[in-house]
Amino acid sequence: MTASNPPESARPRIDPPRALSFDLDDTLWPIWPTIERAEQVLHDWLGQHAPATADRFDPAGLRALRNEVALRSPEWAHDLSRMRRESLREALSRAGDDAALAEPAFEVFFEARQQVVLFDDARAALERLAQRYPLIAVTNGNSDLARVGLDGLFQENISASRFGVAKPDPRIFHAACERLGEAPADVLHVGDDLVLDVTGALDAGLQAVWLRRGGSAEGAPALKAPYHVFEDLDRLAIALGC
Repeated sequence: MTASNPPESARPRIDPPRALSFDLDDTLWPIWPTIERAEQVLHDWLGQHAPATADRFDPAGLRALRNEVALRSPEWAHDLSRMRRESLREALSRAGDDAALAEPAFEVFFEARQQVVLFDDARAALERLAQRYPLIAVTNGNSDLARVGLDGLFQENISASRFGVAKPDPRIFHAACERLGEAPADVLHVGDDLVLDVTGALDAGLQAVWLRRGGSAEGAPALKAPYHVFEDLDRLAIALGC
């Protein structure tokens, strides 16, 4: 399937599903600029409330400690909030500050983490799609759609941290289908990650779209089942008749 901009008569079409599920981070907004801003806001807060910790750990050091926690506790891989809280608790303790500050520090980070900047095509395309299809979010991240400002377009947000397992585990995809009231074959999952989103959805029996921003369908690898490739959500919405 081409991701170029052909005339309308040649634009790719998809057999319409009955519902859509969406990944969030790097599908609807770029995640790393968001995380970097949130980490800086967190560090500024620590500078006021836990200066010893801020002196000992710059933003890069705090991220490195969070990655250490992730390596030490792979059983928490589905719960990014827990890993961030634990790494803050450890940073505060190592620096001799009050470890109880980990919770308010996390809330500062978490609020800043919700201040996302949507890709230019995202909101308009979602509004068009939501007029025709039920939408549900399926994310390994810890976004809050209400704080992001997109909750009115989605029936629900299934996050790995609350559900207990992360993509590509088929159980999280099946939970999305159950909450939509649709069979997996009638749900189209849209995401940027070829393994977590596309392969995970296909393994769970869903249809899949690889949202390959900045790329095209050319060179897309063959997987166990056919899938679609689009470079933005506007082209996807057009292909679905929206």
